[in-house]
Amino acid sequence: MVTTLLVAVIALALIFDYTNGFHDAANSIATIVSTKVLTPFQAVLLAAVFNFAAYFFIKDHKVANTVAKTVHEEFITLHVVLAGLIAAITWNLTTWWFGIPSSSSHTLIGGFAGAGITNALFMGQPAMAAINSVYIIKIVAYIVLAPFIGLFIAYFITIFILHVCKKAKPVTAERWFKRLQLVSAAALSFAHGTNDAQKVMGILYVSLVAAKVVNSGAPMPEWIPLSCYTAISLGTMSGGWKIVKTMGSKITKITPLEGVAAETAGAITLFITEHFAIPVSTTHTITGSIIGVGLTKRVSAVRWGVTINLVWAWIITIPISALIAGLMFMLVRHI
Repeated sequence: MVTTLLVAVIALALIFDYTNGFHDAANSIATIVSTKVLTPFQAVLLAAVFNFAAYFFIKDHKVANTVAKTVHEEFITLHVVLAGLIAAITWNLTTWWFGIPSSSSHTLIGGFAGAGITNALFMGQPAMAAINSVYIIKIVAYIVLAPFIGLFIAYFITIFILHVCKKAKPVTAERWFKRLQLVSAAALSFAHGTNDAQKVMGILYVSLVAAKVVNSGAPMPEWIPLSCYTAISLGTMSGGWKIVKTMGSKITKITPLEGVAAETAGAITLFITEHFAIPVSTTHTITGSIIGVGLTKRVSAVRWGVTINLVWAWIITIPISALIAGLMFMLVRHI
């Protein structure tokens, strides 16, 4: 049944998707802006277009299914989803304000899980009874693995490019890599859309199931992916310049060649994880890729102090989001 609470949850889910877009815009455009291949406005427009383009190509929403199953169905209520979304939006806006490239994916999952755990406790069940450990373990594992996959792919792509182009004239090579960076940035934006938009699709689907609007296992209504891709694309067009600065210049200095390598590595990693239905962090992935590029020069080319601060932000995202969601559930459970 469609209720005011369900409408509020759907609205908040799309607001979160919008914040995800401007929070994660930096993932797609930081390198292409820092290398001055595009202006910031041109870059966000490119990213938004290719974020939305994923809608026409991705019809098997496997990542959405993974997110939907992180909390067991019997513990999912609209109040659980509402609390999780409020927590995720709060953390997204906080980290955006301070220019911290944390993971929108993991704050959403942390908020959803935290609210589910709190609901289990109110139902007199063990806290972890609400959590589907198979899916949570997979997600947590890729918090560690995704940056390293991006790092290794970027490292070897950079080495390969340097070997192939070692006899090229620097001016000619740079001109070509500026053109190629348009392609690699578009690929990364497309991959970002395929992975990140699906996470909110999973949340919206379980909300409809909890409200008994659709039956569990029924096909996803087409308005869900359309609205999610639209929201994340509009969010991307809103920018996120504080995080662009961190991603594009504070980790390591990036050239067009290195931008191509980092963006290509990030896109490849996201395509692989989407294929295996793993909701990874685009932020973690591209950060690992940028570090991999920096390591081809020398270890000291990477600003490890900045990187360590980013890692700490990643570590605390899920537990803090879960804690905020638990508190919010206690406040909203009787609405």
